[in-house]
Amino acid sequence: MVTDKDVSYVADLAHLELTAEERTRMLKDLNSILDYIDRLNELDTSDVEPMEQVASRYGRREEAGGFDYAMREDDLLPCLPREAALKNAPASDGTFFKVPKVIER
Repeated sequence: MVTDKDVSYVADLAHLELTAEERTRMLKDLNSILDYIDRLNELDTSDVEPMEQVASRYGRREEAGGFDYAMREDDLLPCLPREAALKNAPASDGTFFKVPKVIER
């Protein structure tokens, strides 16, 4: 069971500022979801065949050409030289890009 403390903790981790009303609604919704999952876990699924993935209509990967549409060779290519990458950077230390801090807490 999710408590108000849990909701506040997760909201804090996500940097969300929830009102008391939003926290109450979130608490109710999360507990409702967990209750539903508990109900689903009570079902006997021993006679239910496993379902296939949507991508299986293109064939399994082991089959010839199964995922050819999505797979490619991992070709090793030369990377951009550091000097060229840093050339147009607004700020660098010669090795890395310098960027402003964006997370404050």
